[in-house]
Amino acid sequence: MNYYDIVFSVLQRWYERFAQATPKIVVGILVFSLIVMFSSYLSKLTVRIFHRFFPKSKNTSFIVLVKTFKFLIILMGTFIALEIMGLGGFVLKFVGSLGVAGVIAGVALKDLVSSMFSGALIGIDKAFAVGDYVSIKEISGVVESIGFLTTKIITDEGKKVYIPNQLIFSAPFVNYTTSGQRKVFIDLQIANSQDLEQATKVILNEIKTFEFANHVEQAEVIVLKQNFGIFYLEARFSMKTGENMTRIRSEALMRLKKKLDESAIQLATQTSDSLSN
Repeated sequence: MNYYDIVFSVLQRWYERFAQATPKIVVGILVFSLIVMFSSYLSKLTVRIFHRFFPKSKNTSFIVLVKTFKFLIILMGTFIALEIMGLGGFVLKFVGSLGVAGVIAGVALKDLVSSMFSGALIGIDKAFAVGDYVSIKEISGVVESIGFLTTKIITDEGKKVYIPNQLIFSAPFVNYTTSGQRKVFIDLQIANSQDLEQATKVILNEIKTFEFANHVEQAEVIVLKQNFGIFYLEARFSMKTGENMTRIRSEALMRLKKKLDESAIQLATQTSDSLSN
């Protein structure tokens, strides 16, 4: 047998195998095409239904989630088509050889995938939106944007903080905007030698002049306790949405101190303040 016969016999075997596999290949391609068309139609229908129920939503996380499931459907269709073509065993062996790499990639991408799905859940749950004042993981500020992997917040100090979306669902967070108000608590200490009733009136009247305060008729000054000749007072008022907390804290303390000085009422020690929902 010469080389020509050897080449011819090899080509002939390939042709016979290809001819035998042609029906399976045609059916596999047909099934794969149907699955791709079905996934495209299903994804478009899902997005259309979502926009019908939420017409004003501009969040793209849900669309990303739909595209992810579309990819998974196409991937499943690929394996089904390969199995019909008789190539399933080869693919499974190839995937098995990549098992170690798959485990490593899965561990490495765990947080990434978690943030992706968390971003989609934020858009669906509507726990907060762009422009809301929130407190997440002890970070307070205004939500600038809700991204695919992170949520961007502008803090009271003007810093831009990027919070991974997965952290948002791992612990409680507060949305002060949806609660309707943010309350500021200012602690003041007055010596018992001062006129306590007059001090309370001065503080309350000054709070009612704050242009950054909301519902000033609900403002109040509470006497918490008396200890070692010092009265511990707490001034409470709600601040308007969108105001800068750092600026309000500073201005409120300065104006209260100035008003008390003008009324000849001296503070016992330095004041401190805190923010509460």
